Amino acid sequence: GEVIVATEDQEILEDVKNNGGNAILTKKKHKTGTDRIYEALNIFGRNEVDFVMNIQGDEPDIEIEDIQILDAKMKSNESKIGTMAAKISKKEMYENENVVKVQTEESFEKNSFPYAKNFMRKTNVKVDVFHHMGIYSYQVETLRKFISLPQSKNELKDRLEQFRAMDNGIKINVALAKKSPIGVDTKEDYLAIKNIMKYK
Repeated sequence: GEVIVATEDQEILEDVKNNGGNAILTKKKHKTGTDRIYEALNIFGRNEVDFVMNIQGDEPDIEIEDIQILDAKMKSNESKIGTMAAKISKKEMYENENVVKVQTEESFEKNSFPYAKNFMRKTNVKVDVFHHMGIYSYQVETLRKFISLPQSKNELKDRLEQFRAMDNGIKINVALAKKSPIGVDTKEDYLAIKNIMKYK
């Protein structure tokens, strides 16, 4: 599908276009990234689109194959919302609030696209708990419903927008990524990803 950068920043818009990409300038005051991509979809004006994928800007290390896996599972399972998770490689990640975790209802051995049971920033639970990645795929109708809902208490408390869906009875499927990417949440993450990008 087509790739579009949704941004509130004119400098980012120009940089993307100068490098041959497509970008849409959105309003500055959006509560979440999902609200922003819905505005971009409306500006884009393509009525035939069935699924929209939101790959967050702080996840530049996601593998193309993993993106394709999520897309295929969304379509074959007719899921409302799907996201991805990766195996946790370091024990300190369980306590790191910058690393969002997801717990699945079933193990990936039993179900390759299980529902999310919970999302958390810190946890002592290690059974069926994985590193949640900043990628979502939405059926367009579900995306429209999502942005019409008020922010939920859990969403505001934990600063995790996926709770808006779960608190309103919208289930989220989770696919397991082949690789755990580096998310850019701190300066250390930025320096690490900058070094990796030098070799790509």
